[in-house]
Formats: sequence, structure tokens, C-alpha cells
Amino acid sequence: MSKRVSLTLLTKPGCHLCDDARSVVDGVRSTTAERGIETSFEEIDILGDPRLARLHGEEIPVLMLNGRRHAIWRIDPVRLAAAVERAAKPRLFSR
Repeated sequence: MSKRVSLTLLTKPGCHLCDDARSVVDGVRSTTAERGIETSFEEIDILGDPRLARLHGEEIPVLMLNGRRHAIWRIDPVRLAAAVERAAKPRLFSR
């Protein structure tokens, strides 16, 4: 049994790299869903959160995987798919 993987894309309006990132994430989610891996997806506009805007204003888009930064600016679909698959695997031992 695999666990659900959470993907969060931090964006802002008018960002063409955000459009590209959204497309990559959608494609990877489709591919991993075909392999039985569940993902959740949330997109957050950083301009609605002063803290996020301060932290990531020049690094948009940012993709978070299970709450940790996975990528900024450009998202490699092969790297993302591999990370989603790793994150979905149950761990026998926790550290």
C-alpha cells in the first residue's frame, strides 16, 4: 500500500514559468496515478500571503513535495516522477 503524496505549487499571477510548472505537475500526476500512486495538489498564490511572498518572491514557481521544497523555476518531469514514487513507498523503519 502506498501513501498519498502532497504536491503544492507556489505561484503568482502572470508567471509563465508557473504555467509550465503546472503543466509538468499535471502530467506527472497523470502518469503516477496510472501506476496507482495517489497525489493531492494545491496551488497557492504567494501574493495572498505576505510571508510566502517575502520568502519566495524571486523564486517562483516553487514546488513542494510533502511540505519540502522539491524544485524552483523549472520542474524536471523525470526527477519529479521519481521523487513522487519514492515518497509513496511505505517506510519500514522511521529515522
